[in-house]
Amino acid sequence: MTSEETPLYHRVKAHPTARIAPSAGIVGDVTIGRDASVFAGVQIRGDDAPVVIGDESNLQENTVVHVDFDVPCIVGPHCTVGHGTILHGCELGENVLVGMGSIVMNRAKIGANSLIGAGSLVTEGKEFPPGSLIMGTPARVKRALTDEEIASMCTFPADDYVRQSGEMLEQGVLEHPAPDMDMHRGA
Repeated sequence: MTSEETPLYHRVKAHPTARIAPSAGIVGDVTIGRDASVFAGVQIRGDDAPVVIGDESNLQENTVVHVDFDVPCIVGPHCTVGHGTILHGCELGENVLVGMGSIVMNRAKIGANSLIGAGSLVTEGKEFPPGSLIMGTPARVKRALTDEEIASMCTFPADDYVRQSGEMLEQGVLEHPAPDMDMHRGA
């Protein structure tokens, strides 16, 4: 059976160590990496292009991840995506923190070790260099982050969410994907 013949909801590939809330809705060409966490109410739809969630990344409650025709959405490894964020056909480099309620639009690219302030709007096609503090509507680079800020505001949260999601897994709040898991159940 080719990918064109495979029903959309059967294309989801989640690493066996991923941690996924039962209420998450995940459909389409979606790949979820090692120790990545997808929290309650998250919706991921890879219908017109792929979605990739990198190793050790976390998508917090009520985040929406979607694509556009031939415009994938790539969340690099070790990223933290805050509550209620919308990621649409964009690319996050490694170790990026996206603040709560932010919107990142098609073809936007965020460099590694960057922070997007809560409530920011990253408009279509904008590209930001690594190590940037990005804020506003529309979002702009405010300044470069220091090494200490990258460690405390980008690296630490992702590490902490790997730890927290492991605890939630033990408590039954999150689940590992089973090979036959009906990944589209929350959609």
